[in-house]
Amino acid sequence: MSETVKEVTDNSFEREVLQAKKPVLVDFWAEWCGPCRVLAPTIEAIAEEHSSAVSVVKLNVDENPTTAAVYGIKGIPTLILFSDGNEVERIVGVASKDTIVRTIAKRAKLENTERQAA
Repeated sequence: MSETVKEVTDNSFEREVLQAKKPVLVDFWAEWCGPCRVLAPTIEAIAEEHSSAVSVVKLNVDENPTTAAVYGIKGIPTLILFSDGNEVERIVGVASKDTIVRTIAKRAKLENTERQAA
């Protein structure tokens, strides 16, 4: 895990995600998941570029099955954006950086979003 992407667990999910002051993008993933590994550098880049507007965390579904079940995670990777403790957006499968950033921008004020989207 990097300094910008934090690992959350079943035990820390409520505190780190649901009680967060700013929007949180949760990457539901697993070690064995090839598409998750493909998506990882994109998630890292988004976390680094937009840390002032959104927190980015990862939850390993094999090690934290309770939270994955609560949110009905059937396929991974799944990205869920939470705001004010509620799920507000969901992306299932590998998505482009642009798609993820646009999804976050619907709920958070991102710097340079207009330039990136152009």
